[in-house]
Amino acid sequence: MTVVQIMPCLDMKNGRVVKGIHFADVQDAGDPVENAAFYQREGADQLAMLDIAATLEGRETRREWVKNVSAVVEIPLTVGGGIATLDDIDRLIEAGADKVSLNSAAVKRPALIGEAVARFGPERVTVAIDARRNAAMPSGFELVVSGGTRPIGKDAVEWAKRCESLGAGTILPTSIDGDGARAGYDLPFTRAIADAVAVPVVASGGAGKLEDFADAVLKGGASILLAASVFHYRLLGIRQVKAYLRDRGIAVAA
Repeated sequence: MTVVQIMPCLDMKNGRVVKGIHFADVQDAGDPVENAAFYQREGADQLAMLDIAATLEGRETRREWVKNVSAVVEIPLTVGGGIATLDDIDRLIEAGADKVSLNSAAVKRPALIGEAVARFGPERVTVAIDARRNAAMPSGFELVVSGGTRPIGKDAVEWAKRCESLGAGTILPTSIDGDGARAGYDLPFTRAIADAVAVPVVASGGAGKLEDFADAVLKGGASILLAASVFHYRLLGIRQVKAYLRDRGIAVAA
């Protein structure tokens, strides 16, 4: 039986945690170190930290943010944003990241995925896939890069398959249509990715109530549940989510 894990996500801008809706209109959501320490105490299984402006600003992830957050957590920390080379990954791991999340740079140069896997191992390489609905795509979902700003005319599910073939250990699909709206994960998108690959899939974008987390597992096929605003604004607690999932018969990490 798959053991489901809970993964809060720190979207970072100007040294603060922020949260937007549909990748826009970002609002302050607190201090990253305080939030990270709180989630560690609350029983989070993993933590994500994404420098959302790095790619758009043409720079690396701010390593000092990684150092500060990694210093207060023991759970695996996945870092993403502006990662374009193996040296970028080296520096982030040195700063305290356990895993990295590749996105736009991998789309631009898919060989980066295989190179990263060869050097660091598949367990350290996640590929994030941002997409929005587009009926012209075979799966109905179009790949979008550069922080959700640039659709590129490629099918998101086909890209997920290629990422797996290149060795990616985890796929993190986010529906821009659902992001931040708290209307539930985009289950058709999550399910399409989960059905297309055998590696773990992270449900991301839209969690708003307890039922959404169960649906992501039972209907979406995800094994890692990422959420941001419901945790940042303390609308739901991690222990509360885990208890609910257990009550639904879903195995969750202790």
